[in-house]
This record gives sequence, structure tokens and C-alpha cells, in this order.
Amino acid sequence: MRIDYDVYMDLFEQRLIEVTQTEAPLAARMRPRSLDEFVGQDHILGQGRLLRRAISLDQLSSLIFYGPPGTGKTTLARVIANTTRADFIAINAVLSGVKEIRAAIEQAQNRRKYHNQRTILFVDEVHRFNKSQQDALLPWVENGVVILIGATTENPYFEVNKALVSRSRIFQLKPLNDEDLYVIAQQALTDPERGYGKKQVQVEPDALAHLVNVANGDARSLLNALELAVETTAPDATGVVNVTLAVAEESIQQRAVLYDREGDAHFDTISAFIKSVRGSDPDAALYWLAKMVYAGEDPRFILRRLLILASEDVGLADPQAVVVVNGCAEAFERVGMPEGRYHLAQATLYLANAPKSNSIMGFFDALAAVEKAHDAEVPVHLKDGSRDQQGFGHGAGYLYPHAYRDHWVGQQYLPSSLQGQVFYQPSDQGYEQSIATQVARRREAQLAAMVEGMGIAPLEVLTYGSSDRTSSRWLQRTLSEVGEHLGAVRDRIFTSAQVQRHHVILDINAGSGLLTWEAVRRVGEGGVYAYVYTTTDADAFKEKSAALPELMRPIVLSGRLTELPAILETQAPNVKFDRIVGRNSLFAEPDKVAAAKILAKLLRKSGMVVLAQTLPVHTQRFYRLLDSKKVDVQLYKRLVTAEEAIYTESTDPMLLWDAEDLREAFESAGLVVEVSLERSCTQMYITSAFMNRLFSANATRPSYAQRLVGKLKAEEIADVHELWKQQLLNQIVTWESTIAFIKAAQKA
Repeated sequence: MRIDYDVYMDLFEQRLIEVTQTEAPLAARMRPRSLDEFVGQDHILGQGRLLRRAISLDQLSSLIFYGPPGTGKTTLARVIANTTRADFIAINAVLSGVKEIRAAIEQAQNRRKYHNQRTILFVDEVHRFNKSQQDALLPWVENGVVILIGATTENPYFEVNKALVSRSRIFQLKPLNDEDLYVIAQQALTDPERGYGKKQVQVEPDALAHLVNVANGDARSLLNALELAVETTAPDATGVVNVTLAVAEESIQQRAVLYDREGDAHFDTISAFIKSVRGSDPDAALYWLAKMVYAGEDPRFILRRLLILASEDVGLADPQAVVVVNGCAEAFERVGMPEGRYHLAQATLYLANAPKSNSIMGFFDALAAVEKAHDAEVPVHLKDGSRDQQGFGHGAGYLYPHAYRDHWVGQQYLPSSLQGQVFYQPSDQGYEQSIATQVARRREAQLAAMVEGMGIAPLEVLTYGSSDRTSSRWLQRTLSEVGEHLGAVRDRIFTSAQVQRHHVILDINAGSGLLTWEAVRRVGEGGVYAYVYTTTDADAFKEKSAALPELMRPIVLSGRLTELPAILETQAPNVKFDRIVGRNSLFAEPDKVAAAKILAKLLRKSGMVVLAQTLPVHTQRFYRLLDSKKVDVQLYKRLVTAEEAIYTESTDPMLLWDAEDLREAFESAGLVVEVSLERSCTQMYITSAFMNRLFSANATRPSYAQRLVGKLKAEEIADVHELWKQQLLNQIVTWESTIAFIKAAQKA
């Protein structure tokens, strides 16, 4: 009788798989098989997140999952294997080499050639591959023969080939929280096929709490301890396995401190320590110091970092800081451990409680100026006059400070191309506060000296035209202040919003893209929705984002704010937002309360709305831009009355609201609200186009001139227009406005 050995071997292999599945450890048996069974990591797998969308759409690019043990890296790869239509090959970097890589590549090429099927290659512990093994894999990832999914407990930016990292998207998995671990334990206790659902197992609440606490975010550790507790406990007379606190304590006894001297734990912990000291939190600083000392960190390394911080972050706010820390370092060298811990703690507490200033960073601004300013010659009056004063006039015009009162005189010391440049910005903290006013007053005097030519050789100014170049530079800086102002508003919004990489963000009134593109940069593992009012804006947004990878593009929606819930229900059902941001997004909404309630309903739990809203009632008054001394007294009085009436008598709902109206609107929506006002002044160039917009008729919204009709005569409005032409056309003016920054969050 002929035996088909292939069928024979397949039967044995299938039997081996079945036995392995039934006899495998509980942690292996309980691996989730689908996204719905997966517990935790909502920051990358929640509804609307990039990774979830990619898995659901089967549009995966190369990925690297990075995180501590027991957080679900391998499990997530297995879920992808069960979901994708691509062929899935799994290898372990510890057990595999170039031979296994070549075999996987050959299989992938055959799949593509004969079945037109993609291949996903999962490499567990990918950091274990050496450089040659990673290099062997790189070409096939680059040309798309395989889609790489790597899993690693080490920082891929340090442990994985940079070329592989640059072609992969990194997703960081975090330790599971206690709530997630309780869910996983409950699944194991109730699952009749893979867990203990067929057994009568009762775990005391205190016992389960101990297992969850000591597992420290590691699901594998929890399940291993639970399995040990159940399997080593004999059933009672009724057949019930009772897991008591004593049994749980025997099963898992000690929480490990994750720390390594060269890896992420080392760098992350010292980073947390330094940031806590810089942030003036002595409690957190002592905690991170204790963790490092407990884990065996080199105390000299800690003291060296504190010495740097004493100058970098304290500086002249407390000039004694570097003296004290250096004294503690010297004392440590004489005393050693363990008593040297007193000196570590003293240095830490001194710096944590010291006033802070980073004004010393001005040195690096000066260094950058040196790199750029190749023609920054030493001014003539500062040159050494001891050698060639008679021949070249070096040193001529120098004013000797000690010959003047207070041993100071207002003269220029910077090169002519840098006059007016500011490098040192004294803070208002500690000792530095006492010199800030002095520095400011002396700078003002130096600026006056520059304008009037004091202390600068007249011949040099005339020959090189430094004054003209300086004026040109400052004019250009003035004209760019509007852009700088918008950038400052954008930065303040995102600082207040505390955006994290996994957040889903909605930018309302996203027409300019100011906030949207910043959000795209910040939420690489989340998602961005841009809401615009018109289809024209929507088309422009889509065109601008076409260069981005498809999964990174903002999802563009258009319509009025009142239509937003219905639009989302149609185009992105069940999506809620971690952050809703906007600039001047409520300006055109007549009903602020209704608008606030719409936004509140779109937030996730712990979500937040952060808006910057220019207040029309506090905006720049045009009459203040005119020189009242050059205007007919009666006409100017009538103009003031007429313009102020626009903001007090108008029935236009876009004008008649203030910051308190915004506060009340969001509070009525059930949110906790913070409102702060900021008065801003920017330089604005009055162009003919801007002036025409003010004094021309507008069919959509009334112009400035149209709003004055009925309050001023037609000839008076014409006179005001003429005054603008005479006094303001092609001039730079200071434009004042008030911005309300609103932060409205879900109640805790």
C-alpha cells in the first residue's frame, strides 16, 4: 500500500497545533483573535485612529510596534494576520537568520508572481537582528515585496536600522492600565474554550487587585500569575477553586522596576528628573532621583546633569545655584555612597526650588548670528587703537565708560549689520528681575544713540550705509509681524490643548489651514478632521493635502456649523474628538449657545475645546489711526460717535458679543470653562486695496463706510476717506485687537 507522506505529515502537524493550543500557557491561549477582542491601547486603536483605519481597510504599510513586554505587540500582529487578505509570514529574530529571511522573501515573490497577493512579514523582537540581517531585509521592504511588521521592546530609533525605521511607521504601545487588566483577567476566568470558564474558579477581590497591581501593566505577567494561582490550588469539597489573597501573593510577589543603564528607561527617567527640576516640582524631582538611585544609576552622571541645569535653567535668576551644586558634587566625591545621597538630594531640592531663567540661551542665538553674518566687521571705534590709530583711525570715537556717571555711556558695541539685535532676554525671576529694568533702559539709550549717530564714526555710516540697511531690515521685520502674531496664536492654542500623538482633532473654520497642518504634524498616530464652510475651501484643502500619504491626509468636511453633526453621522459615524480647535470659528455664528452645545456633543470623555476668538467689540477703532490734530474738530467728534455706535447700537449679532458671552455659552453646554484675554498690537501696512475695502460698497456685508451711513453725511464720509488717503495710505500703523482664548473641557 502506497502512503502519501505529505498528507501524513500534514495530519501530524495539525495534531501538533491542536495539542499546542490546548496545552499552551494561559497567556498564549488567551491571545485576542480580532480587534474587537483586543483590550487596551486605545490611543492607537480607538475609533478614528490611523492604525485602526489602516487595519480595517487592509491598507497597511510597514510598521514597527514598540513597547514594554506584555502590552500586546505580538498579539496585535496576530490580529492583523487574522484580518488581512495578504499572506502572513511570522519569524522570530532570536531563532532566525539570513537563511529564514531569504526563504520568506522567496515565498513572498511567488505569492506576488502567481497569486497577485501581498505578503506581510512579521518579525518578533526585530531589534535582535544584527546589521547584516537587517540589511538583507531592507531591499525587499523598500521595493514592496514584503510589508514589514516588527515588534520590539527597545527603542527602534536606536536599535533598528535607520533605513528600516525611515520606511516604517512607529507605533508605541503603553503599559496597560488597571481597568484593562481587570477586563483581561475576567476574560480568562469566563472563557470556556481557552480560559477557565468550564471550571468553578472564584478569585477574591483583594487577590485580583493584588495580581493587577503587581503585574504593573503587563498582561502576560498577570495571566501567568493567575494561571499559577489556579493550577496550584486544589478545589474544595464542592469543586470550587478559591484563589485567596495569600495564594495571589505567592503567585506574584514583587513589582519590577523597569530600568536599564543604556536603554530607554535610563534616558526617559533622567529626562523626567531634569524636567521635574526645571518645572520646580520638588516632590517629582525626589521621586525620579530615588528611582535612579534605587536602580543603581551612576550618581556622578546625575550630578553632572544638575550642574548643566544650574546654568541652563537657573542661570542669573540665582547665580549661587551653580556654586551650591558644584559644592554638593565635591562633597559627594569626599563622602561617597551611601551618605552621598544627602548631597544628591540637597542639590536636587536647591535647584527645584530656585527661580528659573533660561536667558543664558541667548548665547546660542549669538552663535547662530556669527554663523550667518560673515561680514560682521568690528566697528571702527571698538578696534584696537594702540597699533594703527593714526593710519586708519582705529579706536577713534570710542567713549570710555568710566569717564561717565554710573560708569556707563550709550554707544554701540555690535557690528553695524546687527545694530538693534537682541540676544539676552532677562527674565523676571529672582536676582535677574533686579537687572531686567536696567538692561532695558540701557538698550533704549543705545537705540537712541544708534539713531542719532552717537559713538559711531560718521564716515563709516556714510560710507557703508549701515543706517539704510538697518532701517530696511526693521521695516521688513515690521511687515512680517502679522504672520508672527498668527504663529503665536497657533502655538498658544496647541500648548493649551496639550495635544498627544494619538488624538483625533477637529479644526473648525479651517479655511486658512493655520491649525490643520500643525495638527497633522502633531498627531501621527491619530487623525485630523478639517471643517470648512464652502466646497471651494474643501477642494483647496484636498489639493494641498494630495502630496501627503493617504492615511495622513486630513479628512475634509464642509458646511455650516449647525450641519456638522449630520455631516459627521454620514461621513464619519461614531467618531468623537479628543480636541476641537479653531481660530475665529464662532465669529459668524449668531447663536453662540447652540454652537457651543454642538461642539460639546462631539467631544470624547475628557475631550476639550480650545479656541482663539477675536472680540469685535474690542477691535481697533479706525478713528484712532488718524492724527486728530490734523482733522476738523467737529468732524472728528462726529466720527468718534458714529464709529463707537457701530459696536453699541448695531443689530448685527456678529458684533454684539463679548468674552463673557462665550463663557456662558460653553458653561450652558455642561463644560468647565477658562477664558483669558490678550491684548495684542501688531504692525500693519495700509495698502490701497485695504482702504478700498473699507470705503467701497459691499453686497454681502456692510463695509466701514456703509456702516457710517445715517450717522455721518455723505460728504463727511468722503472727507474721512480723503483723510485716510492723506494720512494713512502706504503707512505702517499699530493695529490693536483683543483675543479671547477659550478652553472648555468635559467635567472630570
